[in-house]
Parts: sequence; C-alpha cells; structure tokens
Amino acid sequence: MLSCGFAHRTHRQTNYYLAQGRGFRRVIALFDSIKDLVSENNRRYDDINDEDATLDQERLLTGYNILTRTLLWLLKTTSGMEHNDYTHMLKTLRQGADSARGDDTVKLKALVADWVNQEFKPNPPLDSDNKHCQGFISDVCGSLLCLAELDWYNPAVKAGIRDRSEGHIVTDLSFPAFLYDKYTADSNNLEEGLFKGKILLQGYKAVFTSPSSAKDIQNNRRAKNSCSGIKVKKHVRFALSSVTLWQSVDGDFDYIQFWWSIVDFFEKPPGREAQRRVNKLLEWWTRKVFGRSHCEDLSNTAKANMSVNALARQRAQLDDAAFDSN
Repeated sequence: MLSCGFAHRTHRQTNYYLAQGRGFRRVIALFDSIKDLVSENNRRYDDINDEDATLDQERLLTGYNILTRTLLWLLKTTSGMEHNDYTHMLKTLRQGADSARGDDTVKLKALVADWVNQEFKPNPPLDSDNKHCQGFISDVCGSLLCLAELDWYNPAVKAGIRDRSEGHIVTDLSFPAFLYDKYTADSNNLEEGLFKGKILLQGYKAVFTSPSSAKDIQNNRRAKNSCSGIKVKKHVRFALSSVTLWQSVDGDFDYIQFWWSIVDFFEKPPGREAQRRVNKLLEWWTRKVFGRSHCEDLSNTAKANMSVNALARQRAQLDDAAFDSN
C-alpha cells in the first residue's frame, strides 16, 4: 500500500511539473533552458562582483528573474530538494516546455494555412500537409515573408529573393511583411504598423486564448508582456515557410536572433518617446486580443441606479421603515 501511495504521489508530481513547464516557452524563454537560467543565477551568486557579464549572460539572468516570478513555488520547492529529485524536476519541466512548443507549432501550421486561404484565396490553396509548396515558392507566402523594406510584387525582387542574390538575401536582420498592418511597411517609418499584422493577432489568440477566438480578431484582459507575442511571431513565420521540421536556422534566417531583435524592440527602447510608443502598442494588443472594458465609462449616477446597488438601497430602506414602525 505504501509503495502504491508513493507511486501515485510521484505520478501526480510529474504531471504537475509537466503542466507547469508548458508555460515556460510561452512566457519566459523561447530558446534557453531552465538549467541555463538557474546556472547563470548561481554563477552571479558565487561572483557578486562580476561587472563584465556578456549580453547573453544578462539575458539569462533576466530570464531567471522572470522564471522565479512566474513559477512562484520554484525557489521554496528546490531549496531542500535532493539532487536526483532536482534533476528529475528540471527534466520534466523541459519536457513540458518542449511538448507545448511542439503542440503550438503543429496547431499553427494548419491554422495559418487556413487563414491565408480565407484571406488571400490563392489558387491552388495552401495545403498544411505539403509545406514544400509554401515559403518563397508560393506567391502569397512569399509576399508575407518578404523583407519589409522590399516590394515582393516587383519581379526583380521576387526573382532576387528566390535566387538569394545580393541585396535580396532573407535574414533575421529584416522584419517580414506579415508583422505589419495590412502586411505593408513604410520604408521611411518602419515602426508604423509594426506588430499589427492580422495573421499575427490570429496566431496569438489561437495559442493564448483559443483557436475559435482567432476567427474574429475584431470582437474579442490584458496582453501581460511582450514575450508571449514574440513567441507567436516565430511560429507564424515557421508556418508560412517551406521548412517541414523545426530548426533554429532556416537558410540564412536565424530564429534565435529574430527572437532577440523583437525582445530588444520591446524591452530596450532608446528613449522615453520610444518607450511611450511601446506602451501604446501593448495597449493596442490588449484591446485587440481581449476587448475593451467600458465599466470605467459609467458615471456614479448610472452605477447607483443599477439593480445591485438599487436593491441594496431598497433593502436598507425597508429595514429602516420596519425599525421606525416598532
């Protein structure tokens, strides 16, 4: 009986770690492992005078701080844990994280193809089971993946991208067009409309709310942080590409560097005005994803006349009347 109870407890604990790990790559770190984050924190603890940390080390420490704020139980649970139990916990959290990433990749691969077919009506339509016909081979996918500073519908641009000629090589140093509102960028103001692409919003809602909510991005409480949206940008690009298996580098395009470019856009604005625009963009996402609350628009008079407050007032009046009659 004791062994059965222990096995049940262990199974339940494993399932808990798996479930907790599923959120890791969605809101904490898309590519770094939990072990790497913890190791960097331990290194800083052992060397408190370290003032020459690299950019990668600073990012790992930032990830660790987000990790402990997100998994509030982690520090307390691991403080007295045996090494084997600690190793098992990290392994299980990683399995949960990788499983969620795989599920999201498969989900968006089919959904993005459906959304593109509905919006652009390509002939023949995209087939999510045949990615060899996507990427820059496909006119519609090519237009969405095209470098923001170039015009896909210019035949010379289209041929240059497909041939990977000088000036047309697609790398992580260029934002793809699908990130932009109406999938079009202004080369003189590349921040205008950035991260407002319809397919991008649909991808976010499919992952973080539900696939059905992505059908209508107009009528759908807060977009809590930028990292969750960044993760979706990577998945949408992969879904549009012709690559059949996930890998961090697609030709000349490095997804890891793409990820950090977007993280830096949100977390390292060059000044107060840029920070104000970032805040405004996040507020825009909040409205688009979760809708806008109109409660704050109600006047005190309107609130007082609503049934909950009116009933409380009527009950008090009845009590007062009964007291006076006695």
